Amino acid sequence: MSAARPTARPRKDPASPKPGRRTTKAERQERTGPPPAGRTDTGHRTDLLEGMLRIRRFEERCVELYSASKIRGFVHLYIGEEAVAVGVNEALTPEDAVVSTYREHGHALARGLTAEAVMAEMYGKATGCSGGRGGSMHLFDAHRRFYGGSAIVAGGLPLAAGLALVGRMRGLPRVTCCFFGDGAFAEGAFHETANLAALWNLPLLLVCENNLYAMGTALAREHAQTDLAMRAASYGMPAWAVDGMDVDAVRQAARRAVEGIRAGTGPHFLELRTYRFRAHSMYDPDRYRDKAEIEHWKSLDPIDRLTEDLRDHHELDDDELVRIEQQIAKEIDHAVEAAEQAPEEPVEDLLRHVTSERSPRR
Repeated sequence: MSAARPTARPRKDPASPKPGRRTTKAERQERTGPPPAGRTDTGHRTDLLEGMLRIRRFEERCVELYSASKIRGFVHLYIGEEAVAVGVNEALTPEDAVVSTYREHGHALARGLTAEAVMAEMYGKATGCSGGRGGSMHLFDAHRRFYGGSAIVAGGLPLAAGLALVGRMRGLPRVTCCFFGDGAFAEGAFHETANLAALWNLPLLLVCENNLYAMGTALAREHAQTDLAMRAASYGMPAWAVDGMDVDAVRQAARRAVEGIRAGTGPHFLELRTYRFRAHSMYDPDRYRDKAEIEHWKSLDPIDRLTEDLRDHHELDDDELVRIEQQIAKEIDHAVEAAEQAPEEPVEDLLRHVTSERSPRR
């Protein structure tokens, strides 16, 4: 029996930047609403800095723990891309859903998962957010509607479309946000998802973290057309590129996209142009990138950029920065200590969630 096609709602034509064109600062300010009620913009921008610093310091500690063989398996670091996770998640509500990739520590922490729950999962302990069964690439928290990472490139996209379809059919004002890398454009799952999302007018935010490399393959070596926002726009959805190293630009673009989705204008696509400072994974010798290129992108560090801007506008002083750093250090120290002391899953529970429970014999 074939599934009924969801009824499409009339689509509005929002005023948006031309696909693939970078918006100017003036345009971003004009098209973005005020900060959430009850919070000053100064305090809010400091929160953004704290969110990015939490991700950076957490991952720096993971490097140390991995080198000490405390963390095993594959680990894909998010260092350099923090503005994307923090800026996008700021535009979402707790009722929205997030689907991530295997480079997901930053997404999880920005979504509200605790450093303790994530670190325990990195250790493979029973107190981890996935019960110690997922590790670095499969963080999950249904309570926070964080529907995990996927070790498969583009693997989260069809799942995100399904979640968005559920919300749409139930008439819920929810947005589903799906993060993925530029490598997903080489997979059929992206194109199938983009097509159905536009066809069915799904409340789906597609966030492409374009860090210029799919593992060790440069974007220009894999794709004849490297303007990913323009390619996404061909599916009939609003799409534009954003400076992914500027957390203010990211949050403004994400807010605007989410507002459009909630207004019923269907899926939106954001190409966040960013860069990972570390190799693809901890196993990767990183011999495919020029050192000068890496240093150039490091000069655009989103944490340094926001810190300097806050200082220039007298929104942050040395004492406040020290307080934030000390608070985060204490939080991560506690997470590591808790992970060290956390129990392993009992051997007798290893088949739990793998096979169905036996029904009592009649």
